[in-house]
Amino acid sequence: MVLLVFVDLDPRLTVLDRLGGFFVLRTGVPPRGPLPTLASAWADPRSGTPAEVYADPTTFRVEKVARSIRAPESRTAVSVAQQGLAARFWSIALGAAALCGQVPDLDPELLRWDPDAAAPDDLWLSEVRVRPVTDLDAVVRAGLLVPLSAALRSRYRVSPGLLWGNAGSALAGTVRQLDRWALVHERPEVGERARELAGRLFAHPDLVGTLDPRTLRRRSCCLYYRVPGGGVCGDCCFDRPPRPAPGRT
Repeated sequence: MVLLVFVDLDPRLTVLDRLGGFFVLRTGVPPRGPLPTLASAWADPRSGTPAEVYADPTTFRVEKVARSIRAPESRTAVSVAQQGLAARFWSIALGAAALCGQVPDLDPELLRWDPDAAAPDDLWLSEVRVRPVTDLDAVVRAGLLVPLSAALRSRYRVSPGLLWGNAGSALAGTVRQLDRWALVHERPEVGERARELAGRLFAHPDLVGTLDPRTLRRRSCCLYYRVPGGGVCGDCCFDRPPRPAPGRT
């Protein structure tokens, strides 16, 4: 049995910095000025063209990713963009839960996002409110991933199975990162706690079955193999990039 040793979740959340870039969550007002909240980013687009950052931040981000990776189709860019955000959400919440025994409230009305930033996604929390670890599912899956999926599917033809597969893969990746950190820093309780909490999260119908429980390989594909030079990911359901169907590129 490993004794759990928690670190205080400080008001500025700087304790998360020690876990690495995907776990960082800034507080206050960003240097470049106020950013859109995730709630506003996922709402119906305001007047203006999709190319304007704040007219439709979600579409802007997908198009930015598409240009960056030279995606051959919009759903590939959607998948990559969504998985990047999912990884950030899980990292922040699960990292705080495993290290501190508490979770910052990532309410989309409080969480601000810079859709024009480089990866990992730049997130700022305008007000720090603490929630218990038992709220992990409510904070991330229900509070962030469900509305993100709805916003993306309202704009693009992308399957829910692909998006939840991305979310499951991102959650497993977060656990691996925390396990590595725990090993290097001789904090085995952090890795153990992360695995325990992730197991509970994977029990939800949205996430159960997204990964093979034995190999942790996902049962869907994120489509990254369609990116020029992309190949398959380490947890992909394919051993090699599938050949396109006749008539498709």
